[in-house]
Amino acid sequence: MPSSDIVTASKVPFAAPSLPNGKKHLPPKSYGNLVTRKMAAQTVSRNLKFVRNSASGDMETSSVGLDVSIPSDYSELIEQARNATALAVKDNKQLMEIEFPTSGLESVPGDGEGGIEMTESMQLIREFCNRLIVPEKARQTRIFFPEANEVKFARESIFEGASFKLDYLTKPSFFEDFGFVEKVKMTDRVKAEDELFLAAYPYFNVTEMLVVEELYREAVQNTLRKLIIFNGELDRIRSGYYPPFFYPKLAALSKSLFPFMETVYYIHNFKGRCGGTLFRSYPGPWKVFRKVRNGYVCLHQQEAMPSLKEVALDILPSA
Repeated sequence: MPSSDIVTASKVPFAAPSLPNGKKHLPPKSYGNLVTRKMAAQTVSRNLKFVRNSASGDMETSSVGLDVSIPSDYSELIEQARNATALAVKDNKQLMEIEFPTSGLESVPGDGEGGIEMTESMQLIREFCNRLIVPEKARQTRIFFPEANEVKFARESIFEGASFKLDYLTKPSFFEDFGFVEKVKMTDRVKAEDELFLAAYPYFNVTEMLVVEELYREAVQNTLRKLIIFNGELDRIRSGYYPPFFYPKLAALSKSLFPFMETVYYIHNFKGRCGGTLFRSYPGPWKVFRKVRNGYVCLHQQEAMPSLKEVALDILPSA
């Protein structure tokens, strides 16, 4: 996709959410019906305080990418992520990762609660796409949610009226209550006119990331298409959260998929006495920050991504 096709479509300033937080979203069936989910979406929208202003023109992708610091609110975060993605697209990156906490800029995994966090992610994806994609390219953008019920909810709430194509990665099976879902053959979902794919938080079921890999292999690799993995909690795979003995295919992604991926925007917080933040905005280096009063100071930076264990046990304590 030519970099000229990616522009600022809207400016959507909003405050950091002050909602209950969650480690992971629950399956849609856990919410009873779409009315309950829609009420949750309305609650999130009120807390995020969205204010829409029109804007157009070519996206600015200046050298600011090298000197980016931790954002002060989610409006600044989305703009940083948009700019980092545009710079990566300009550099012909095909597989990109965006990862940041959605339950507060200083939150960590486990701080939040249930589906509120999922709804926040969905809202932020809508705002990210609004800023990244020009209206005339919206129909060439396909957003994959974890399953079909998520697509239905998105169409009836946060993505109501949007021109983006909404699709799903998996579908429930007869044994859904036991955690089993059916893979969706990606070649049957993708259309010839598709130019950009976004996989929305594919982490609740292990099958979801395997389908994302299939999407990359069959519909992105060796083409001009792009794929963004948005809040996929890939650190679980990187850190060995899924034992290779029980999840060999998922663990193998560290070698089969991740080497082709560029982490274009990333925030991970560490709490405790030696707390801090690991941050990256493409094309800048990886930075480790510590909060000092009302700001942040950079303690360390390097070109390659350090492991979370290295940051927690080596970099932060020695700074």
